[in-house]
Amino acid sequence: MKREYKLFIQDIKECIEQIDEFLGNMTLEEFKADEKTSSAVVRKIEIIGEATKNVPKEIRQKYKELPWSDMARMRDKIIHSYFIVDYEVVWKTIKERLPEIKPRIDTILKELENQTNKKK
Repeated sequence: MKREYKLFIQDIKECIEQIDEFLGNMTLEEFKADEKTSSAVVRKIEIIGEATKNVPKEIRQKYKELPWSDMARMRDKIIHSYFIVDYEVVWKTIKERLPEIKPRIDTILKELENQTNKKK
């Protein structure tokens, strides 16, 4: 059975929230030095990228305000050849891009929920 696309959007939201939780008030230097946290954050970014790829094209077109292609390529941007992670890029992504994405994802989820409730 194919997974409903709304669940992939929910995955994106949860990953962003978990990244916020993992980081707390860490600095970039603390983040780079904490292998557990940095690995967990990179994994969540990978999940965001994969989840984005599973959102149907018509939904991505409907909500054009989100940088869907950038989100789908997040993993490729932060992990270079031979799995070398660029933590500066990761940090910039989580501090600049994710705060822009999260409220938009929240709005999409609310709209989808309202549509579902209207159909009932």
